[in-house]
Amino acid sequence: MAPMLILASHSSTRKALLEQAGLVFSTQPAQLDERGLEIGVLEAGGDGRDVALLLAQKKALAVSAEHPGAWVVGADQTLSLGTELLHKPGDRDGAVAQLERLRGKTHRLHAGVALVRDGGVAWSDVQTAELTMRDFSPGERDDVLAREGEASLRSVGGYRLEGPSIRLFETVSGDYFTILGLPLLPLLAALREWAPETLS
Repeated sequence: MAPMLILASHSSTRKALLEQAGLVFSTQPAQLDERGLEIGVLEAGGDGRDVALLLAQKKALAVSAEHPGAWVVGADQTLSLGTELLHKPGDRDGAVAQLERLRGKTHRLHAGVALVRDGGVAWSDVQTAELTMRDFSPGERDDVLAREGEASLRSVGGYRLEGPSIRLFETVSGDYFTILGLPLLPLLAALREWAPETLS
């Protein structure tokens, strides 16, 4: 029998958010050509919000195809610096370069989420938060990266707002859960409407 609720992600942060909300679910990451899908959206005139929403839907649909009858949650997050999309740094040097790109500037995090069952999108949404980094020193940057360790490489911005990286910020505007990569309150509202059995 298929699990009632599945999170189509390997993100430990998204998993923790659903657990903290008291949901019972399993996890199964989706296998997608994310960069290929992103390029397609951008070439069609879309932006970071469109990419996040499409990837959330595609992830949930891919997992749904393997689990008839289950409700599947897909989520994705993109980071826009002006019109450019930035991605997870591959190593510490990449994290340094990423933070230097963001230093003293305002960027936007877009978090897409979708609820899918039997190959159909029942509901989806995308939320945006705006963050401004301080004009921090190289020493401050390196101290934060040392404190964060490998965790900084798993974030699209090379930082974690819920960790020592908060020291690098000047202002944050937007929903905290959106910043973490899962618009939790809209998702819970959708579950109450479409799949109340997953909340019991």
